[in-house]
Amino acid sequence: MHHTHYHRPASVAEAVKLIGEHPDDKVLAGGQSTLPSIKLGLLAPDGFIDLSGIGELRGIRAEGTSVRIGAMTTHHTVATSKDVQAMIPALAALAGGIGDRAVRNRGTIGGSLAHSDPAGCYPAGVLGLGATIHTNSRQVAADDYFKGLYETALKPGELITAVTFPRPEKAAWLKFKQPASRFSIVGVFVAKTSGGVRVAVTGAGACAFRVKALEDRLNAKFAPESCEGVAIPADGLNGDLHGSAAYRAHLIGVLTKRAVAAAA
Repeated sequence: MHHTHYHRPASVAEAVKLIGEHPDDKVLAGGQSTLPSIKLGLLAPDGFIDLSGIGELRGIRAEGTSVRIGAMTTHHTVATSKDVQAMIPALAALAGGIGDRAVRNRGTIGGSLAHSDPAGCYPAGVLGLGATIHTNSRQVAADDYFKGLYETALKPGELITAVTFPRPEKAAWLKFKQPASRFSIVGVFVAKTSGGVRVAVTGAGACAFRVKALEDRLNAKFAPESCEGVAIPADGLNGDLHGSAAYRAHLIGVLTKRAVAAAA
């Protein structure tokens, strides 16, 4: 029988210290990805470092033209937050469509981003809005964070503490979901920001990514018809029983057009 140990730190500093002392332990946020992985035999950590006792990692607050969300804030809390609904309704809609009620009440934004599932919803929102990921030691721009399949810019022992989302001029989120898991077969987050239009995609590749061809068209004219005729290459995209790479490439264009219509 595999024996594990369990730690429940009360502060970020204590959590970071424990991570350094127990590098083979699994950091536990909401556990909505960790526990299924253990059940499937894909993960067998020596122990757990449970972040649920760290109050400073929870909460949402408006900061001028942005919203700061603590890493241990649940999807349900984001979805029902008056600040998020008022400033970035598309982000509230994204959070409200993750998984089912059980997942939304346990899963956290920090856990989702640390895990970086290729079909997860939050990565598209973070990348589409040009958010900033705060850790215990630095700040990471969304464009520099997602590196590959379950791979991020986080360094060993680094812990996400919060995410700051700038308020966009317009934004919308749409996903074509797998009905059983509610993960994105393809999900698209479109945002018109002060720095230009951003189109972020999840479910189609190894990690969330932006589509420059669509962004260029939409920067010229932010209208659904601008998406017409833009060819999305299927090379390197995911293909499985839910949809081929070519199918996913087609969905990117379709969902982007619909998202622009919804945002406008």
